[in-house]
Amino acid sequence: MRLVAEDGEVAAVLLALLFSDGGFEVLDAPGEPRVPPLGLLESLPEAVRERALAWERHVREVETGRPGGSGAAGPARAEYDPQARTLAQREEMKAAELSAAGMPTSAVTVRRMRARYRREGVWGLVDRRATRPRSVLGRADERVVAALREVLEAGQERSSGTLGRLRVYTERLLAERYGEGVVPLPSSATFNRLVHALADGRGLLGSARQRRWRSARPAPPFVPTTVMAPGELVMMDSTVLDAFVVLDDGVVERPELTIALDVATRTICAAVLRAKGTRSVDAAQLLAQMMVPVPMRPGWAEALAMEHSVVPYERLLSVDARLEGAAARPVITPQTIVVDQGNVFISSSFIAACESLGISVQPAPPGNGPAKGHVERTFSSINTLFVQHVAGYTASHTGERGKDPAGEAVWALAQLAEMFQEWIICGWQGREHDGLRHPMMPRCALSPNEMWAALVAVCGYVPVPLGREDYIELMPVKRQKINDYGIRIDYRTYDHKALNPHRGERSPAGDGLWEIHYDPHAPGQIWVRLPNPSQAQQRWSWETVPWIHHTLVTAPFTDFTWQHIRRTVARRGSRVQHEHDLALALRELLERAAAGQGSHREKVVTARARAGTANNGGAAWGILYGQQPEARALEPACEDVFDDSEDDEEPLTDDAVGAWPAEGARTSASSTAPVQETGVPAPRRAQVTVYDPLKESLRW
Repeated sequence: MRLVAEDGEVAAVLLALLFSDGGFEVLDAPGEPRVPPLGLLESLPEAVRERALAWERHVREVETGRPGGSGAAGPARAEYDPQARTLAQREEMKAAELSAAGMPTSAVTVRRMRARYRREGVWGLVDRRATRPRSVLGRADERVVAALREVLEAGQERSSGTLGRLRVYTERLLAERYGEGVVPLPSSATFNRLVHALADGRGLLGSARQRRWRSARPAPPFVPTTVMAPGELVMMDSTVLDAFVVLDDGVVERPELTIALDVATRTICAAVLRAKGTRSVDAAQLLAQMMVPVPMRPGWAEALAMEHSVVPYERLLSVDARLEGAAARPVITPQTIVVDQGNVFISSSFIAACESLGISVQPAPPGNGPAKGHVERTFSSINTLFVQHVAGYTASHTGERGKDPAGEAVWALAQLAEMFQEWIICGWQGREHDGLRHPMMPRCALSPNEMWAALVAVCGYVPVPLGREDYIELMPVKRQKINDYGIRIDYRTYDHKALNPHRGERSPAGDGLWEIHYDPHAPGQIWVRLPNPSQAQQRWSWETVPWIHHTLVTAPFTDFTWQHIRRTVARRGSRVQHEHDLALALRELLERAAAGQGSHREKVVTARARAGTANNGGAAWGILYGQQPEARALEPACEDVFDDSEDDEEPLTDDAVGAWPAEGARTSASSTAPVQETGVPAPRRAQVTVYDPLKESLRW
């Protein structure tokens, strides 16, 4: 290739070197598409597509003499031979041929089609009238479309209405924005077609529930959550159960269910069934339930024990002695918990409880159910697999409800909670889940227990034993002063002689306030963190401080009951006298309820109080309530809270989060414990060792 420089000098350059140069470019050359847009052609009507392909053959014949192009086999027609006729003559000949065939065409049209073919390929030969974009809105006024779209968007959270209501609201909006009668609305039929064109694809005309669901859905594209370790992502949520339970005094109402679901294994790690009024302490209790084994309860089948399940029981028992006698539910320590924006889960008490256990809290966007879709779908499965078979089932909405579901209710709250805990073990943990697939067996669906057994071999298992102080840490917290009269919380005064050295003193903390933990389900006592000068290693200790009127009100009550009394008793004297009046009114209310008297509202309040306090009688939380000073003197400093009495034959409630087996039933993992003196209960300590997944993988 010879090139001429600007100064006139001629240089010879190899063609391959010229083409390989990065700055080489052909200027002002017609662009020829390499591949015709066959996908666009398929979207056209058949007649339009066939006409474009026919023009392609005509254009090629004019340019090359052959309908199939220059590479086509066979001789060229004499009328279109490039060696014998000029291009203009061939264009005239093609125009005459098409006109004679019944398609009037001029040479200018043939020339224009040739230019379009060279520029756009086959797509340039398509009739442009067939490719015009067609709007589903037709020729509707843009102002009407904008106003209607705004009305539809604003109505997503409202109750469902008719198309006539949309027309009225749209007309009002146009009148406010442009003036009365300036922008007319189309006819009713046209307006209804416009509404469907705007709303059908976006679900704006569905039911109120469907509209709320779509408005809460995150913006696409949707990225699936990939979780590869138990506890890596745990979702918590609460819902009102679709079944009635019988509380005390015959009060019938629907309880609230709060669960924690592990995404990696789909394990229901913990569940709490409460009367209405779930508090942050209930959510914190879920954290405690997750980290300890579930004990086998009286009446459960032996097949529900962990030693009879697919879980590698014996190897895990060598790591965590608490698993002896446990039910077949995995013990999972959460790393990240996804919760909604409910007050229970975003409270400072729950967040502080998670921080004390090293758990990250990730709130979902407000009102965004799909952000925690795994637990929402689990609630639906619980409803179909368990709740619908329970007496007093209410169905998911009133349109499917029976004639008298409240009259069918026969189960007490504790009984239903007990059955639900048993169903988790036998009905959920052993059931195959289509979303659980083994990495080496992708076609085989696994159960939650099988998935946990597969993942724990890779991720390992480190037990987290919780003691009495750990459970106090999970309680809701307040920071207040210690006054001469003690500590006052919501018109309840707590006092004890242990507070004497600190009355009127500032706490060593930066704010000068003392840390106080309390349980809304048992307001009869609180726990105060006080300095412990007697022990050098443990600078702080928890002191139980009772309510000064705990001897006056001996029946169980909750903060919900106390708030009801506060609303009904007017203050007539000093603060001290008012507290005494509240305590008397509370005692009278509980006594009337126990005798079957009182209004329906009072019966509901006391029934919820008894249901709430009854659920706190489990092995994990029971040690915190009503503990005698002499019993505490026998406690080792690090004694675990699962030190239940071996002679206790009462069945555990739904909130029991673990229990130690009897000493006689211990295996070799605990046989090396030192011998205790006669008559003194032996402290039960967790046998904890670090789990080495690499070493264990060679043995499994």
